[in-house]
Amino acid sequence: MGYAKEPVQKPTEYLKAHEKEPKLPEPQKTGRVNQPAKPSVPHPVKDRPLLGVKTNKNFISQNAVDTIMAVPRKPEKNFVDTRKGDKFKLEPSGLEPVYVKKKTFGTVPTYLIERNEERAKFKAEYEAYMQEYFKKGAMRTMSDGERDAILQGLKQNWDDLHHAFQSLSVSIDTLPKKMKKEKLESEMKALEKDIDLLQRHQLIYIAD
Repeated sequence: MGYAKEPVQKPTEYLKAHEKEPKLPEPQKTGRVNQPAKPSVPHPVKDRPLLGVKTNKNFISQNAVDTIMAVPRKPEKNFVDTRKGDKFKLEPSGLEPVYVKKKTFGTVPTYLIERNEERAKFKAEYEAYMQEYFKKGAMRTMSDGERDAILQGLKQNWDDLHHAFQSLSVSIDTLPKKMKKEKLESEMKALEKDIDLLQRHQLIYIAD
Protein backbone atom coordinates (compact mmCIF):
# COMPACT_ATOMS: atom_id res chain seq x y z
CA MET A 1 0.00 0.00 0.00
CA GLY A 2 1.32 3.42 -0.96
CA TYR A 3 4.78 4.19 -2.13
CA ALA A 4 7.56 1.78 -1.39
CA LYS A 5 9.65 4.81 -0.68
CA GLU A 6 8.25 8.24 0.16
CA PRO A 7 9.23 10.76 -2.56
CA VAL A 8 11.20 13.66 -1.23
CA GLN A 9 10.68 17.20 -2.57
CA LYS A 10 13.49 19.18 -4.00
CA PRO A 11 15.17 21.77 -1.83
CA THR A 12 13.90 24.51 -4.14
CA GLU A 13 10.26 23.37 -3.66
CA TYR A 14 10.02 24.17 0.03
CA LEU A 15 6.65 25.06 1.67
CA LYS A 16 5.97 28.75 1.48
CA ALA A 17 3.69 30.90 3.66
CA HIS A 18 -0.08 30.66 2.97
CA GLU A 19 0.56 28.02 0.32
CA LYS A 20 -1.95 25.51 1.70
CA GLU A 21 -4.75 28.07 2.23
CA PRO A 22 -7.75 27.68 -0.16
CA LYS A 23 -7.69 30.08 -3.08
CA LEU A 24 -10.89 32.06 -3.56
CA PRO A 25 -12.24 32.87 -7.04
CA GLU A 26 -11.60 36.22 -8.56
CA PRO A 27 -14.16 38.82 -7.37
CA GLN A 28 -16.77 39.77 -9.94
CA LYS A 29 -17.76 43.30 -10.72
CA THR A 30 -20.95 44.40 -8.95
CA GLY A 31 -23.31 47.22 -9.80
CA ARG A 32 -26.51 48.00 -11.62
CA VAL A 33 -27.23 46.00 -14.73
CA ASN A 34 -29.29 47.63 -17.48
CA GLN A 35 -30.55 50.33 -15.12
CA PRO A 36 -30.47 53.99 -16.01
CA ALA A 37 -28.40 56.24 -13.82
CA LYS A 38 -30.04 58.74 -11.50
CA PRO A 39 -30.44 62.29 -12.75
CA SER A 40 -27.54 64.56 -12.02
CA VAL A 41 -27.53 67.08 -9.22
CA PRO A 42 -29.03 70.47 -10.24
CA HIS A 43 -26.51 72.99 -11.40
CA PRO A 44 -25.95 75.77 -8.81
CA VAL A 45 -26.14 78.51 -11.44
CA LYS A 46 -28.14 77.24 -14.40
CA ASP A 47 -30.85 75.50 -12.35
CA ARG A 48 -31.25 78.19 -9.72
CA PRO A 49 -34.98 78.75 -8.82
CA LEU A 50 -36.66 82.05 -9.52
CA LEU A 51 -36.55 84.41 -6.59
CA GLY A 52 -38.73 87.38 -5.75
CA VAL A 53 -41.96 85.95 -7.28
CA LYS A 54 -44.97 87.24 -5.34
CA THR A 55 -48.66 86.26 -5.34
CA ASN A 56 -51.80 88.26 -4.60
CA LYS A 57 -53.44 85.41 -2.71
CA ASN A 58 -54.52 86.29 0.84
CA PHE A 59 -53.69 83.15 2.76
CA ILE A 60 -55.26 84.40 6.00
CA SER A 61 -58.68 85.04 4.48
CA GLN A 62 -58.48 81.85 2.44
CA ASN A 63 -57.74 79.81 5.55
CA ALA A 64 -60.62 81.49 7.36
CA VAL A 65 -63.04 80.65 4.52
CA ASP A 66 -61.84 77.06 4.35
CA THR A 67 -62.31 76.69 8.08
CA ILE A 68 -65.85 78.14 8.01
CA MET A 69 -66.95 76.02 5.03
CA ALA A 70 -65.34 72.80 6.31
CA VAL A 71 -67.64 70.01 7.56
CA PRO A 72 -67.18 69.49 11.30
CA ARG A 73 -65.60 66.17 12.18
CA LYS A 74 -67.69 63.84 14.27
CA PRO A 75 -66.22 63.22 17.71
CA GLU A 76 -64.91 59.72 18.28
CA LYS A 77 -66.94 57.62 20.70
CA ASN A 78 -64.73 56.42 23.53
CA PHE A 79 -65.23 55.18 27.05
CA VAL A 80 -62.98 55.38 30.10
CA ASP A 81 -62.87 52.46 32.51
CA THR A 82 -59.95 53.27 34.78
CA ARG A 83 -59.09 56.01 37.24
CA LYS A 84 -56.10 57.01 35.13
CA GLY A 85 -58.31 57.89 32.18
CA ASP A 86 -57.44 55.06 29.78
CA LYS A 87 -59.64 55.45 26.69
CA PHE A 88 -60.99 52.69 24.47
CA LYS A 89 -63.22 52.76 21.40
CA LEU A 90 -66.89 52.25 22.18
CA GLU A 91 -68.18 50.48 19.05
CA PRO A 92 -65.95 47.36 19.10
CA SER A 93 -66.32 47.02 22.88
CA GLY A 94 -69.88 45.60 22.70
CA LEU A 95 -71.33 48.31 24.96
CA GLU A 96 -72.87 50.19 22.04
CA PRO A 97 -76.10 48.64 20.61
CA VAL A 98 -74.91 48.48 17.00
CA TYR A 99 -76.98 45.56 15.69
CA VAL A 100 -80.38 46.93 16.76
CA LYS A 101 -79.67 50.15 14.87
CA LYS A 102 -79.27 48.43 11.52
CA LYS A 103 -81.84 49.13 8.81
CA THR A 104 -82.56 45.43 8.41
CA PHE A 105 -83.14 44.83 12.12
CA GLY A 106 -86.48 43.14 12.82
CA THR A 107 -87.07 42.06 9.21
CA VAL A 108 -87.45 38.41 8.28
CA PRO A 109 -84.42 37.13 6.35
CA THR A 110 -84.89 36.29 2.69
CA TYR A 111 -83.97 32.64 3.10
CA LEU A 112 -86.69 32.17 5.75
CA ILE A 113 -89.32 33.75 3.47
CA GLU A 114 -88.31 31.45 0.63
CA ARG A 115 -88.34 28.42 2.93
CA ASN A 116 -91.82 29.26 4.24
CA GLU A 117 -93.12 29.71 0.70
CA GLU A 118 -91.68 26.34 -0.33
CA ARG A 119 -93.18 24.71 2.75
CA ALA A 120 -96.63 26.23 2.10
CA LYS A 121 -96.46 25.17 -1.55
CA PHE A 122 -95.48 21.63 -0.61
CA LYS A 123 -98.27 21.45 1.97
CA ALA A 124 -100.87 22.65 -0.54
CA GLU A 125 -99.70 20.11 -3.11
CA TYR A 126 -99.74 17.34 -0.52
CA GLU A 127 -103.27 18.23 0.65
CA ALA A 128 -104.51 18.33 -2.94
CA TYR A 129 -102.92 14.94 -3.62
CA MET A 130 -104.36 13.42 -0.44
CA GLN A 131 -107.84 14.77 -1.18
CA GLU A 132 -107.74 13.28 -4.65
CA TYR A 133 -106.45 10.00 -3.22
CA PHE A 134 -109.12 9.86 -0.52
CA LYS A 135 -111.86 10.63 -3.03
CA LYS A 136 -110.87 7.49 -4.87
CA GLY A 137 -110.65 5.47 -1.65
CA ALA A 138 -113.82 6.97 -0.03
CA MET A 139 -111.92 8.57 2.90
CA ARG A 140 -112.43 11.93 4.55
CA THR A 141 -110.59 14.28 6.91
CA MET A 142 -111.72 14.53 10.52
CA SER A 143 -113.13 18.00 11.21
CA ASP A 144 -111.93 20.17 14.09
CA GLY A 145 -115.26 19.78 15.88
CA GLU A 146 -115.09 16.00 15.78
CA ARG A 147 -111.48 16.05 16.89
CA ASP A 148 -112.21 18.34 19.85
CA ALA A 149 -115.22 16.28 20.91
CA ILE A 150 -113.19 13.07 20.85
CA LEU A 151 -110.39 14.72 22.82
CA GLN A 152 -112.82 15.97 25.47
CA GLY A 153 -114.37 12.51 25.77
CA LEU A 154 -111.00 10.81 26.12
CA LYS A 155 -109.86 13.31 28.75
CA GLN A 156 -113.12 12.81 30.68
CA ASN A 157 -112.67 9.04 30.63
CA TRP A 158 -109.08 9.48 31.84
CA ASP A 159 -110.30 11.70 34.71
CA ASP A 160 -112.84 9.05 35.74
CA LEU A 161 -110.21 6.30 35.67
CA HIS A 162 -107.78 8.50 37.58
CA HIS A 163 -110.42 9.18 40.22
CA ALA A 164 -111.03 5.44 40.55
CA PHE A 165 -107.27 4.83 40.76
CA GLN A 166 -106.98 7.40 43.55
CA SER A 167 -109.80 5.67 45.42
CA LEU A 168 -107.91 2.38 45.60
CA SER A 169 -106.73 1.06 48.91
CA VAL A 170 -103.23 2.01 50.03
CA SER A 171 -102.30 -1.58 50.75
CA ILE A 172 -102.61 -3.94 47.77
CA ASP A 173 -102.50 -7.22 49.67
CA THR A 174 -104.98 -9.35 47.72
CA LEU A 175 -105.07 -10.62 44.15
CA PRO A 176 -108.33 -8.85 43.13
CA LYS A 177 -106.96 -5.49 44.32
CA LYS A 178 -103.75 -6.05 42.37
CA MET A 179 -105.63 -7.03 39.19
CA LYS A 180 -107.91 -3.99 39.48
CA LYS A 181 -104.94 -1.67 39.89
CA GLU A 182 -103.16 -3.16 36.85
CA LYS A 183 -106.37 -2.88 34.78
CA LEU A 184 -106.82 0.81 35.68
CA GLU A 185 -103.17 1.54 34.87
CA SER A 186 -103.35 -0.17 31.46
CA GLU A 187 -106.60 1.67 30.56
CA MET A 188 -105.10 5.03 31.61
CA LYS A 189 -101.97 4.40 29.51
CA ALA A 190 -104.11 3.52 26.48
CA LEU A 191 -106.14 6.73 26.90
CA GLU A 192 -102.95 8.80 27.27
CA LYS A 193 -101.61 7.28 24.05
CA ASP A 194 -104.81 8.12 22.15
CA ILE A 195 -104.88 11.68 23.53
CA ASP A 196 -101.24 12.22 22.52
CA LEU A 197 -101.97 10.88 19.02
CA LEU A 198 -104.88 13.30 18.50
CA GLN A 199 -102.91 16.27 19.90
CA ARG A 200 -99.79 15.67 17.77
CA HIS A 201 -101.54 15.18 14.42
CA GLN A 202 -103.66 18.01 13.04
CA LEU A 203 -104.89 16.03 10.01
CA ILE A 204 -106.59 12.71 10.72
CA TYR A 205 -108.24 10.70 7.94
CA ILE A 206 -111.27 8.49 8.48
CA ALA A 207 -112.49 5.71 6.21
CA ASP A 208 -116.30 5.87 5.83
